[in-house]
Amino acid sequence: MNDKQIRAFLKSKELGRKAIGDGLYIRVQTEGIAYWEVRYSINGKRRSMMLQGGVYPAMPLVEARAEAAKVKLLAKQGIDALAERERQQGETIITVNDLFDDWYECIASRLKHAEIPMRMYNKEIKPTIGELRVTDVNARDIRAIIHKVAYSNRPTVANKTLLCCKQLFNHACKLDLIVGNPATAFKPIDAGGIEKSRDRALKLPELVSLFKVLRDNSQIFTRDNYLAVALLLSLGVRKGELIAAKWNEFDFDKQLWNMPKDRSKTGVAITVPLPSPTIDWFKELHARAGGSEFVFPSRRASKRRGYISSDTLNHALAKLFGKKVDSNKQPYNNLLGQANIEHFTIHDLRRTCRSLLAKLEVPPHIAERCLNHKLRGVEGIYNQHDYLEERKEALGKLAHLLSPIINNQENVIPFIQMKNA
Repeated sequence: MNDKQIRAFLKSKELGRKAIGDGLYIRVQTEGIAYWEVRYSINGKRRSMMLQGGVYPAMPLVEARAEAAKVKLLAKQGIDALAERERQQGETIITVNDLFDDWYECIASRLKHAEIPMRMYNKEIKPTIGELRVTDVNARDIRAIIHKVAYSNRPTVANKTLLCCKQLFNHACKLDLIVGNPATAFKPIDAGGIEKSRDRALKLPELVSLFKVLRDNSQIFTRDNYLAVALLLSLGVRKGELIAAKWNEFDFDKQLWNMPKDRSKTGVAITVPLPSPTIDWFKELHARAGGSEFVFPSRRASKRRGYISSDTLNHALAKLFGKKVDSNKQPYNNLLGQANIEHFTIHDLRRTCRSLLAKLEVPPHIAERCLNHKLRGVEGIYNQHDYLEERKEALGKLAHLLSPIINNQENVIPFIQMKNA
């Protein structure tokens, strides 16, 4: 490949690796970021490594070819360039920040969502021990980190933070930087506690009350958030799949959403049928998006991404439950609790969708596909049918049930009472 072909490859936004020649490859792991990789053989084994500072176009093709040639020449001389680099890096890992950088480079290419450990480290771990020497970190430091997260009423995050600490310092043990892992002795009970599967699903009368509270408090829970909740309930998609959606994925004439595989949690593309009521909600969102390529564009200037944060809906809902979200502001009253709505989370809307599909007597395998769940067992292996027409019918029934509530239509209470009969 030449420079022109490389630029065309990047412009296609295709992920993966392309051969340049003589063992040199260009790899795109995430959209817009490409780096040089060289493959070589030594001692009868195939090896690959990213060239130092090898991000394209900062390192041009001619320089990458030269660096790749050096690596292959060393291999012929019996010198493993990757092993030598790892040895040098081990000698330069002083602080926990250094350790994380080295660990992250090792795992990033294997993870579908490499931003998750990066975000967790920067937010939960780095402020406490990032500047400490790796050899100086002790169990009390780990306890301080996980307790801080747990006391902020985020038990699941506390457990994940503990796991991140264990993996991070296991890496230090592998590199012989420390003798023992300071996080090993801690268990989930020391962090967020043993997690139990949630079973919260909202009933129809609760949904009537919920959407009324949301409408009455639009200064807290914006119209965009309101429509996001409506779509999560009506389509059964995951929050992350919805908030990152782009307008070019939708065919409103055919009433279809073609979700790409790189954003589907299952890693498989899926076509989501759009019931008629949702079309109006999407059209309103399109008008509110102000020309953005995203359905839910970021409300603040952000270099990281162009759509809203993963916490936006969670925080907005927490405010209505009287939770303290902004440290600089006093919390609101528990407006949802006052409406006799038991606490729930945004993810519980997905379970609510599934429960309503069961109430509408949608067959289980159709309901599971509506939620983009993989079919289990032998059926999942042999039954590759997408059930698009069946899902279209099922979600149409669900939208018929929910749209009077969401659109605040008259006589919705008698309608709900009839459905509950």
